[in-house]
Amino acid sequence: MQNRYDELTSALDLRLNPEASFDIIKRELIIGGRSAAIYFVDGFIKDEIFEKILEFMFRISPDQLKGIETVKEFSQRFMPYVEVENTSDADTACTAILSGATVFMLDAVDDYLIIDTRTYPVRSVSEPEKDKTMRGAKDGFVETLIFNTAMIRRRVRDTNLRMEYYQIGESSKVDVAICFLDGKCDKKSLDVLRKRIKSVNIKGISMTQQALAEVICPTFFLNPFPKIKYTERPDYASACLLEGRVLLIMDNAPTVMVFPTSFADFTKEANDYYFPPITASYIRTTRQIISVITVILTPLFLFLVNNPGYIPEWLSFIKLDQTPVIPIFIQLLILEFVIDGLRIASLNTPDNLSSSMSIIGGLLLSEFAINAGWFEAECILYMAFVAIAGFSQPSFEMGYAQKFIRIMLLFATEFLGFWGLIGGLALTVLTMVLTKTLTGRNYFYPVIPFNLKDFLRLFIRPEIKE
Repeated sequence: MQNRYDELTSALDLRLNPEASFDIIKRELIIGGRSAAIYFVDGFIKDEIFEKILEFMFRISPDQLKGIETVKEFSQRFMPYVEVENTSDADTACTAILSGATVFMLDAVDDYLIIDTRTYPVRSVSEPEKDKTMRGAKDGFVETLIFNTAMIRRRVRDTNLRMEYYQIGESSKVDVAICFLDGKCDKKSLDVLRKRIKSVNIKGISMTQQALAEVICPTFFLNPFPKIKYTERPDYASACLLEGRVLLIMDNAPTVMVFPTSFADFTKEANDYYFPPITASYIRTTRQIISVITVILTPLFLFLVNNPGYIPEWLSFIKLDQTPVIPIFIQLLILEFVIDGLRIASLNTPDNLSSSMSIIGGLLLSEFAINAGWFEAECILYMAFVAIAGFSQPSFEMGYAQKFIRIMLLFATEFLGFWGLIGGLALTVLTMVLTKTLTGRNYFYPVIPFNLKDFLRLFIRPEIKE
């Protein structure tokens, strides 16, 4: 079957062109008196393991290979490694090599043998910087798919836990896995997710999960509310599984997508499950109250400053002593953008300079800005509270949704007054009511449709034994 061997190697040479790339290796060998070849990507192979495999193969004598004509027979008798499979398709073998596996071919044997000896560069498993807890586990997802599935398996030792594997993207061929508990998960979410994953037809999504998210859950451009909740915590993801949710895990991404997701899910976080019910309920309710305050505080302040007749006596201290040089509306808008600018700058600031730059930024936005007459002290005070309190929302996506709503309310209040403020709040609620989740359920659930039990769970964390 020399012609078949030449056909197999030529097909891979044509697709991979190993002579043109230094990191794609073709190694030609003699095994048991027969020609053999292995293809792999340098940096992805486990050197020590494959060295032992080759050491075993080099002991094979020509007599032992007599009658071996299929790769299945060869692997059953002479392949000591555990993760192997065979294929006759050159494209499948090529994708396996680029994904990190090693492909082996032997003269007089019919197909490719894929040996999964891959290893990926990976950072240490540490607690996420954003999604921290005061108690509980300190591990977090990393950029390697198999590590992430293992961290979930470690927590959910259920025979019904399923991990369905897919490859998406014409060029990137990114590995993704749908994770769910069979018999307990939301069947509609699972069916819709499978269908949309299989229908993904985009060239590449290697940079971000957002490209995949926009295909799975398309949304109106001006609708700021996120339809997908992301988590970097294996413990929270496992808890979602036990609640009947479906997870989508993507290689090269340290976050996991949770389906289905409604507005109520963004009021919960991992800390809720590491404290007694009364403490967790207090923390959850406090977080929700602060989220509401961050949205309406500055628009309400703007309305009262523009209409001092509405200020009750007990709030008279918020009245300005003199007419500001820059209108309050403009001051608040500038501060909104400046705070975001400083936040972006802090992400690009070297760690050894971040503390000093934060101090300088704080001074420029506080005492110096007030003394220069640019901003009123009240504006800086309220915006500082909004900026710090915004971190009580663990989701970046929902945090920015709240920011966009706040800016919209500022414009509505400035130009339409009281009815603008009320109309803006009504428009926000209407947007949530008209938004649908992955399965078509109302985004405003459990308010619409109303479910008393789930509504109470928004504020009261039930006992975990439930």
